[in-house]
Amino acid sequence: MAKPKNFTLIQLDRIIEMAWEDRTPFEAIKLQFGLPEKEVIKVMRGNLKESSFKRWRKRVHSGVSQKHLHKRSPEISRFKCTRQRAISGNKISKR
Repeated sequence: MAKPKNFTLIQLDRIIEMAWEDRTPFEAIKLQFGLPEKEVIKVMRGNLKESSFKRWRKRVHSGVSQKHLHKRSPEISRFKCTRQRAISGNKISKR
């Protein structure tokens, strides 16, 4: 397993925000921050209250969330909103 990365508070906040978003898949978090799903779960477990973490996990595994690309409609070919670059400050286009 890779050594855990040290993230700034801003990066950590963005990871948590992306994890809560229903339409942001884990693959997008991995692409932007290098965190696989298991590491995102650890980040969420360590930074949320227990009840919030349980609610998040339940939502991720429900039919509402599209956190996994295989659960998404094939018509959706993007994984970020049009304002994502401005929000994250990322200079690399994901399309």
